[in-house]
Amino acid sequence: MQKLLFLPLIAVVLSSGVMGCEPRSSERGTAESKTAVSNSPDVEKSIKTILEADDQLRTAQISVTADADKKEATLSGTVESEALRSKAIELAKSAQPGLTVNDKIDVKPLEIARTDFTEDLAKKELEKAKQAGEKLGGTIEDAWLHGKILAKLVGNEKTPARNINVDVVKGVVTLRGSVSDAEQKSEAEKLAKETEGVKSVKNQLKVNA
Repeated sequence: MQKLLFLPLIAVVLSSGVMGCEPRSSERGTAESKTAVSNSPDVEKSIKTILEADDQLRTAQISVTADADKKEATLSGTVESEALRSKAIELAKSAQPGLTVNDKIDVKPLEIARTDFTEDLAKKELEKAKQAGEKLGGTIEDAWLHGKILAKLVGNEKTPARNINVDVVKGVVTLRGSVSDAEQKSEAEKLAKETEGVKSVKNQLKVNA
């Protein structure tokens, strides 16, 4: 009779022991969260948020695709300068440690139509030319042409815009400076000649030996 009294007690002990071996649901959730990785949409969203937070890049036409498994992201689209392209790449890299960012961004400076080119813009262009050691005539047309030609040089991978000086006087363009090869020299001349409003082009670019 006494042996029968111990049987329920043993069953309770065994039952509580087995239940104690199971991890709590909160603990399982914590372990799972530690092993979870960001998926591709999360990475893309993170990069887009960072780019949109920047005043200069907010209005830029940049598309983002990501592959979380490879820890890679690709930026494509168009910006107005090399500085903005570099800035976009660096900001994207900060979205996730060890993230590789593929650069497919094109640089295409904003061109202003002649009807929208005001005297104030002409004065700014003249000041920019002076700082670069370039000569401009006294007309708004010369200042406008100067800006258009520089934009073309910057947007073309074959022309080292920083090494080319552009003078514009009464519609006549003079290209000065140095380039790496004959192809760059001819490409710069071609871009200038194809600019609407240019009367003639004097190509004084020197090819580095």
